[in-house]
Amino acid sequence: MGPGSYGHGQVTGIVITLVVVIAVVLLRNSRPRRLRLEAMWIRPLIFVVLIAVSAFAAPPPLTPVSIATVALALIVGAALGWQRGRFMRIDVHPETHDITSQASPIGMLFILAVVAARMGLRGMAYESRGLAGLSTAMIASGLILLVGAMMITQSVEMWLRARKMLAEAQAAKAPLASPGANPPIVS
Repeated sequence: MGPGSYGHGQVTGIVITLVVVIAVVLLRNSRPRRLRLEAMWIRPLIFVVLIAVSAFAAPPPLTPVSIATVALALIVGAALGWQRGRFMRIDVHPETHDITSQASPIGMLFILAVVAARMGLRGMAYESRGLAGLSTAMIASGLILLVGAMMITQSVEMWLRARKMLAEAQAAKAPLASPGANPPIVS
């Protein structure tokens, strides 16, 4: 077998791993989870730090092709993240203003398709020791940037939408004061 070839045992292991990951993702995302607006900045910050550490540890070469690859990875990642964020269902409880999020079935299929495409591209790149003139290291960096941009943008989209929905719920619950009415006296 060549360096990029997979044996039967490796393919079986990959398939079993994928099935387990898919089952965990489906179970985890099948029920609503509490969404805390005040803590939504943490996840994007973690991804920014991971991307920065990755770029610092193995900086991509500064060639026109590598710069275009980085830009493309960031743009595609941001677009995929925005779309994935839009697929997330967000609810605000009208009385308590608790916010929950839940992945939609379309959103779960969307992320599985992205993961499958990423794995396919990575496999093709490693088998051919590059893809379209890019080294496997550059492709790996691009995939890290793509996933990071996707996760950051998804969080931003969800935060913006949840904040707007919370403001609308709070405005709807506020007592309506009629113009010219005397405010209630509290003793």
